[in-house]
Amino acid sequence: MHIPLPELSLVALVGASSSGKSSFAARHFLPSEVLSSDFFRALVSDDENSLEATGDAFDSLFFVGGKRLARGRLTVVDATSVRPEDRRRLVDLARAHDVLPVAIVLDLPRAVLEARHAARTDRDFPASVIGRQVSELRRTLRGLQKEGFRHVWVLHSEEEVEAATVMRVPLYTNRKELTGPFDFIGDVHGCLPELRELLERLGYRLDGETVTPPPGRTAVFVGDLVDRGPDSAGVLRLVMGMVGAGTVLCVPGNHDDKLGRALDGKAVKAQHGLDVTLEQLDAAGPEFRARVRTFLDGLVSHLVLDGGRVVVAHAGLPERYQGRASGRVRSFALYGDVDGSTDELGLPVRRDWAQEYRGAAYVVYGHTPVAGPRWVNRTLNIDTGCAFGGSLTALRYPEMETVSVPAHAQYTVPARPLAAPETPGTDGVPDLAALTGKARIETRTFGGIALREGERAAAVETFGRFGVDPAWCPSLPPTMSPVETSAREDLLEHPQEAFAYFRSQGVERVVCEEKHMGSRAVLVLARDEAAARQRFSGEGTGRIYTRTGRPFLKEDWEADVLTRARAAVTRAGLWEELNTGWLVLDAEILPWSLKAEELIRNQYAAVGAAGNAALPAAVAALEAARARGLEVGELLERTRERAGNLLTYRDAYRAYVRRVEGPGDVQVRPFHLLASEGAVHADKDHLWHLEMLGRLADADPTLFGRTAHRLVTLGDEASEREATEWWLSLTENGGEGMVVKPLAFLDPEKRSLQPAVKVRGREYLRIIYGPEYTRPENLGRLRSRSLAAKRSRALREFHLGLEGLHRLVEGAGVGRVHECVLGVLALESEPLDARL
Repeated sequence: MHIPLPELSLVALVGASSSGKSSFAARHFLPSEVLSSDFFRALVSDDENSLEATGDAFDSLFFVGGKRLARGRLTVVDATSVRPEDRRRLVDLARAHDVLPVAIVLDLPRAVLEARHAARTDRDFPASVIGRQVSELRRTLRGLQKEGFRHVWVLHSEEEVEAATVMRVPLYTNRKELTGPFDFIGDVHGCLPELRELLERLGYRLDGETVTPPPGRTAVFVGDLVDRGPDSAGVLRLVMGMVGAGTVLCVPGNHDDKLGRALDGKAVKAQHGLDVTLEQLDAAGPEFRARVRTFLDGLVSHLVLDGGRVVVAHAGLPERYQGRASGRVRSFALYGDVDGSTDELGLPVRRDWAQEYRGAAYVVYGHTPVAGPRWVNRTLNIDTGCAFGGSLTALRYPEMETVSVPAHAQYTVPARPLAAPETPGTDGVPDLAALTGKARIETRTFGGIALREGERAAAVETFGRFGVDPAWCPSLPPTMSPVETSAREDLLEHPQEAFAYFRSQGVERVVCEEKHMGSRAVLVLARDEAAARQRFSGEGTGRIYTRTGRPFLKEDWEADVLTRARAAVTRAGLWEELNTGWLVLDAEILPWSLKAEELIRNQYAAVGAAGNAALPAAVAALEAARARGLEVGELLERTRERAGNLLTYRDAYRAYVRRVEGPGDVQVRPFHLLASEGAVHADKDHLWHLEMLGRLADADPTLFGRTAHRLVTLGDEASEREATEWWLSLTENGGEGMVVKPLAFLDPEKRSLQPAVKVRGREYLRIIYGPEYTRPENLGRLRSRSLAAKRSRALREFHLGLEGLHRLVEGAGVGRVHECVLGVLALESEPLDARL
């Protein structure tokens, strides 16, 4: 006999003494999976035959069994279990943990059992006990499934036991092998015109009732295909055709379940549109009605997809029910967290399970109509009330983008207005404990990004103490890797290595931008207080913060700069052109000394002062010694060289120091227009960003400045030479260097491509590596620097930043947006050479 055993189940090995249960268990299961009553008797009493220890033994067995099942581990109970009352406790244990109870019964002939018993020396009870056990088992064997066992396999002979094979089979809900990409579609409720329009928006080709998906994509319906809308039969016909073609998955909604029960002839109230659906099915004919019945019968409560990373259930599903099977799980998946009570309108009271959700998987659901997609923690409600005149919404996964089409009409009136999404910044605010453990953040442009527990805890601690209001901090700028080390004798970095890297990655054109010697900052600007409340729910009309999320300026200085920046945006016409009430800008703020004054004073100036106090005096002493005839010429030349390097070092950092007496001395050099209402501008190339932001410099040249740049065609010697000469000119005149970026802000086909590399000048690097870094022995040592970790961090931070912006644009709450912000800050905790 072949036994297809559910992968997560409680397996009862049932049989009289000496039927071979323990031998069968040893052959087919891991030792850790088998809980034997004999073993637990010995465990609590040192005697596996001690009948007086049976109560304690089974208490211990069930305690361990419960722990295993809670952890999702298959558990086998090796006990006689010939009486219904003994088996009832096993069924109850399985139900308590929402797993399937199954039984493998060894019903061997009594003569075989008695012969085995006679040959055993470890059993001191009479053979008559076996007779009673066999009689009790056979008297109740037919009723095992009525007792609650989902599957029962009976082996009647030694030959059947020997020939039996056991194979673990996935539960119907386990579709982890399907990795997508997916298009999750919200509650359709008979809205066929909107469904067809949404599918076309998602890239599906429709030819009558034939639907062809984009290559590799699978649609997943969250249930409630029927009732309320104009054409439930048409929706069923379309979806069932897609199921038959293997291009769609579907879970049942409560309306679908009710329709199935009606088609089975059960007594249900034909209301909330069910009466119209039944009429449409009758008109379609008995064959179609039978097909619908078969289709609905085949739907399972929920699906676990993409290796367990995403779960779909009509009304949602907490982590403890995911991948499990019971009536309780199905009820929650269909109806949500209800207790049978109703509100003043007679509607079921549904507890908001999503607010407490802390699971690792994303949960996509519907059931409760809302005015817009509702993100809470790692859950998304995409029932946007199409039948009520709202919209039909889909989630593209793993891109995590929502796509909606408006309802063509209001087909039915809701009992209460659609619930508006919570004010951005209030929904899904996770507790700190949820942000401190290790995690994997799914991004639509790069996939999953893993974060270590300690790094996340440090990020929460740092931001909690020093960061701006999280509502105003949607993204942190990524770090940037330097170019590969140059082979040129007196240079550590050179543009040719940047060009060579991007050529090797298949990039045809790059933009070289002047690297401003300032401090990286993000400016979040709202047009007015109404726009600020609508998008950010924070006080004020904007914030300016550092790479680590700290306030950049004193409060009164920030207010002044924000007022002037907002006025410049208005004069430049960007509010209207972008149809937005807010902007997020990535910029450098000058001068460097504005933010780095303490660093300059305590590190760079201190080195300069100490060297200036010692080296000129040392040179003078050595010159006097040589004049007296001492052989100090070599040491004198070396000391003169060191003094010259020190002067160059002082000139290098002093070039970036300016006195700042008020906010009027602050200058902003923006280079990325990151996001505005409805858009993350990663689809625009860098020339677009520079041109749009250059208009701010035209509007207010005292606050904003343009970023000088060159467009380079890789492989064109003249183009590369011109950019290199420009870099030399910049650096020889005191500039820091340049940043080299692919022309495209983001290339979805090149996930591992660095978004930018920096090429710093010879004298600027003297500030970073010290006055004497250009000596051959020091350059030789620095050429062995490793960039792999820096580039890995830069790439992950870049994509986390984009993900946070996408979530902001989609209206996600601060908890979901800030998950990415803290992810960037956590990566900054990785130990790396800060000079890179």
